[in-house]
Amino acid sequence: MAIPPEHNIVNSSWDNKRVSLSRSFLRDLEGLWAEVLKLAAVAEDAVDQSIQALCNGQGEFAEALTYHKRLMDGWEVQIEHECLRVLALHQPVASDLRRVAAVLKINGDLERLCNLAQHIAKRVKKLARDPEAFPIPEALENLAFVALSQIHDSLDALTQCNISRAQIVIDVDHQVDVDYRAVQVQLKLKIIHNPERINTWLRLVSTARNLERIANHAVKIAESVIFLKEGAILRHYATQGNT
Repeated sequence: MAIPPEHNIVNSSWDNKRVSLSRSFLRDLEGLWAEVLKLAAVAEDAVDQSIQALCNGQGEFAEALTYHKRLMDGWEVQIEHECLRVLALHQPVASDLRRVAAVLKINGDLERLCNLAQHIAKRVKKLARDPEAFPIPEALENLAFVALSQIHDSLDALTQCNISRAQIVIDVDHQVDVDYRAVQVQLKLKIIHNPERINTWLRLVSTARNLERIANHAVKIAESVIFLKEGAILRHYATQGNT
């Protein structure tokens, strides 16, 4: 049966609309990804500054990190709103939905990283009131540098979409647990043997907990990288199957 000409016109119009929506979706996704990578750079800088302040006893960094926090709060909300707009407008499915979901999750992890960096900076500012607080205990310094390394590696994996680097971050997480337990033991002994400085020890305990949480978020970001990459692989095989 011959297809009426007007039917071909309708189909052609619909195909053009679908192509237009697809291109718009890709532009929106690229924009989201670019914003998340910018946010990641700010979060990494905040964590780096807070840990350097802790290890060097520089309480004045707290004010600079307050600025980072205000900047990231607005940025994180903007990215979240954009993700919701993309979901409502384009209604992505399968691997495309996975990509938007990953952006939302990473966005939240980055915002919490900056929160934790600010918490550490505030503790450093208060620790500076105790002339004997610095240098910090060696076990805590080791934990700080392991956490910092985890953040650097996870965000490198994110930028490069590198599964191997992401997996290394996940594998190293056990070392964070070991270092965190060592800090807890050391600080508990200090509380027992030197209770008059309990405020200092408790601030260091809180700081250690924040460092452990920073490393946890590094692992979550690394897991999101793997989640994203697996989605890209699935999409590749689905495309191959349709050709």
